[in-house]
Amino acid sequence: MLRSTVFSRRLLVLWAPLCLAVLSGSAALADPGLTAHPPRPLPFASGERLTYSITWLALRAGTAVMEADATSPVRERPAVKLISTARSTPFVSKFFPVENRVESVFDLGQLVPQRMIFHRREGRRKNDFDVTFRHAEGTVTSIKDGVEKTLAIPPETQDALSCLYYLRSLPALVPGSSRVFNVHHDQKNYRLEIRVESLDKVAAPWGEVEALRILAIMPFQGIFLNEGNIRVWLTNDARRVPLQMKAKVIIGSVVASLTEATGISPSR
Repeated sequence: MLRSTVFSRRLLVLWAPLCLAVLSGSAALADPGLTAHPPRPLPFASGERLTYSITWLALRAGTAVMEADATSPVRERPAVKLISTARSTPFVSKFFPVENRVESVFDLGQLVPQRMIFHRREGRRKNDFDVTFRHAEGTVTSIKDGVEKTLAIPPETQDALSCLYYLRSLPALVPGSSRVFNVHHDQKNYRLEIRVESLDKVAAPWGEVEALRILAIMPFQGIFLNEGNIRVWLTNDARRVPLQMKAKVIIGSVVASLTEATGISPSR
């Protein structure tokens, strides 16, 4: 009973991939000089699709998918629609069903989200969010379960999905470096800290590769459910593909492992 309870409360720690695809976005960084985004090739584009297997204590708990789809330009700037879905396996669904979907329209010119829609279905918990960012005005309009609020946000604030793709777009990630940026989630603003810890060898669908091990210090609940840290491994190349995500829970760890990748750009 204890294991089922612990697992059901912590299962989603890695589903949304985590400010993962991980961990990218565009937000107020600790170094103001990094807030400018000079034109450069981005590590992701429309057509990318990443599929993850979620396991806990060797039990296959579910599947998560992150993808980037084509969408209309934002104020004449190119954009993509980021989509994250998560679904529990039939066995896990018997005691804690999960079926989440997040959509975020991401401005590729300024590297910020414009609108996020989140349908959360986790056990008995059901919420619907519709969030519109107005970065020029420094506000966000958030509708949660039909109730609307307009709130102030810091410059270049990310949502809980776009922050993953922002991390991937940063020009320099090396062991020992760190970044802090702002994330708006569930009608609150948070500061998310990212620390690059080391270079590891990690299995990928195409073979073993060198990966950056990154610690995300998670200050909020929601897509990640618990208030706890998550480790993410990104390929140490221009693509920054999220290969694995891992979070410790009371009993064991929850792990998301990349099982299939399509539409990723050639390694540069």
